[in-house]
Amino acid sequence: MTAATCGGPKSGYPLDGDGIWCEVRRRARRNGAALFVDRDGVVVKEIDHLCRVEDVAVLSGAAAVISAANRQGIPVVLITNQAGIGRGLYGWADFLAVQNAIIAVLEAQGARFDAVYACPHHPSGKGDFWHPDHPARKPNPGMILRAAADLGLDLKRSWLVGDKTIDVEAAKRAGLAGAMQVMTGYGAAEWPSSVALATAIFEVRQGRSIADAATLPIFAGLGL
Repeated sequence: MTAATCGGPKSGYPLDGDGIWCEVRRRARRNGAALFVDRDGVVVKEIDHLCRVEDVAVLSGAAAVISAANRQGIPVVLITNQAGIGRGLYGWADFLAVQNAIIAVLEAQGARFDAVYACPHHPSGKGDFWHPDHPARKPNPGMILRAAADLGLDLKRSWLVGDKTIDVEAAKRAGLAGAMQVMTGYGAAEWPSSVALATAIFEVRQGRSIADAATLPIFAGLGL
C-alpha cells in the first residue's frame, strides 16, 4: 500500500508541521492493541547514526515477530529518535534510503510496518532541530500518542519493544501495558535502570532479542 502522510508534506517527505516524520503505511483496525518497536538495536543491528544502506543488518527474529503481528491484525508501529538528522550528520534522504532497505528485507519475509514515526529534535540539534526537550523525542511519549491518534489504538493494551531505558520510559509515560527490554543494542547495559520503571500497572520484561516479543500478551490475544 502506498504510504500516506498523517501531517502536511514538507520538503517532499512525510513530515508534519513540527518536523516529525509521520508516515501511515497501512490503516489497521481501530481500538486494538499495538506493538511499538524501536529501530536501532531492536529491528536492526545497532550502528551509531545509521545512515548508509550498506550498514543495514536486520536482526534475526525481527521479521518473524512483525509478520506474526501482521497476521493477527496487530498494528506494528516503528518509533525512532534520529538525533543524527538534528545534528546535521545526515539528512532525511539518507533516513529514507535506510528505511527502504529495512522495509525491503522485512517485506521479503512477509513483514510490514503499519506506521513509522521519527523525531530529529535534540538538545544539540541545529537550527529548527534544536529543542531542549521535544515532546516527541523519547523518553517523552509524543510519537506513541501521535500514533494512537492517527491509528485509533488502545494504548492500555499495547506493548513496546526497545533496547534503551528511554524506550521503556516513553512506553510508561504513554500509558502502555508494558515494555520488553531486549539485550541487543544497548539493552544489557541499560537493563537495571529500565526494570526499575516497573510498577503494579506497568510491566517491564526482559528479552534476549526482538524474537522474544512473541511471548507478549497481545500475541496470545489476552490483552491486560
